[in-house]
Amino acid sequence: MTSPTDTVLSDLDTDRAHRIYRHLHAHPELSMQEHATADLVAAELEELGIGHFRCGGTGVVGVIRNGDGPVVAFRADTDGLPIAEDTGLEYASTATGTLEDGTVVPVMHGCGHDTHVTSLLSAARALTSHPDTWSGTLVLVFQPGEEVAAGARAMVDDGLWERAPLPEVVLGQHVMPLRSGTVDISHGVAMAMADALRVTVYGKQSHGSRPQSSIDPIVLGAHVITRLQTIVSRELDPRTPAVVTSGTFHAGLKENIIPDRAEFTLNIRAFEPEVRERVLAAVRRIVSGEAAVSGAPEPLVEEIYSFPRCHNDPVQAARVESALRDGLGEGNVSVAEPVMGSEDFGLLGEAVGVPSVFWMFGGFDLAPGEEAPVNHSPDFAPAMGPALATGTRAAVAAILAYLGTDPRG
Repeated sequence: MTSPTDTVLSDLDTDRAHRIYRHLHAHPELSMQEHATADLVAAELEELGIGHFRCGGTGVVGVIRNGDGPVVAFRADTDGLPIAEDTGLEYASTATGTLEDGTVVPVMHGCGHDTHVTSLLSAARALTSHPDTWSGTLVLVFQPGEEVAAGARAMVDDGLWERAPLPEVVLGQHVMPLRSGTVDISHGVAMAMADALRVTVYGKQSHGSRPQSSIDPIVLGAHVITRLQTIVSRELDPRTPAVVTSGTFHAGLKENIIPDRAEFTLNIRAFEPEVRERVLAAVRRIVSGEAAVSGAPEPLVEEIYSFPRCHNDPVQAARVESALRDGLGEGNVSVAEPVMGSEDFGLLGEAVGVPSVFWMFGGFDLAPGEEAPVNHSPDFAPAMGPALATGTRAAVAAILAYLGTDPRG
């Protein structure tokens, strides 16, 4: 009896997978706007004879029932990013999308979600082609809106786990600038919590020649941003990881007008809930305090999004790690430290009290000492064949850790 892990690279319809990948890469869609992507996923599931339903707006859920056994869920995210692609690929994206404020932006799969979707579809094809090698139920979760921390919540709120079988574990993976064929997996915390804030500080407008008549919000904002950098460097134990980043700053319309307000955005990351709360409290204290020192009105602090912590259940992570070592080779799997990147994946299991496991897989053919472009870069372009082979093989191996049957039995 042949297992899907034995055939996934040789018998899988590789040409079809590559065709799907090229199409997805060339036609990315912004978060929570993944309509054409959802249509493509639904069509592929239909072709495989997999029952499916829409969930959370542009999410798609497929359910493969194959006899008695456990229920396992596997998630792939589907959204692109507002980035102008600069990879030079023949199938590079020239797509555009519209942000919530009406701004038209270029769109790119700059985080590899096209790889995730294609790998999960390929894993589903491998498993449905070998139904005698596994038993149980597999829930395929094609989730929108990961980049804005909206998709997992939207699917849960839309009754994901009332409409799909409740899993005993939720699995997921992410392509990274690592050597293809390799996997990094963490036990315990895998990825950080993240909060994004929009801060508006207010001043008093005046002519640039009369600064004494103004309260300058640009100077105020500059002091706030500078002072925020002391939270990690001076308020936290040096052994405590955290990040406070200001990614945008907007103020004024003309060089000789001191404006009446300035707006900037912040990104805050931490591994532990108590550290997160301490940093957020410090941000609000500093923003308010600097405004008071400047004689300015109280600033407005608004939440843009909040990512939960991505936590790998240690027992289930050990089980998946063992399966990945069997499927990809002992020397190709490493136990890794948590990363400061963030994911809303953890919410899918957390919402119903079931464990989850998330790992990183390599998607680049790298020479010794060579570094790949990082995620969210305009140059991010996994090597299609090796990346899909790694993602598909890893997905199948992890799924079979729960649903596989002994081919000798």
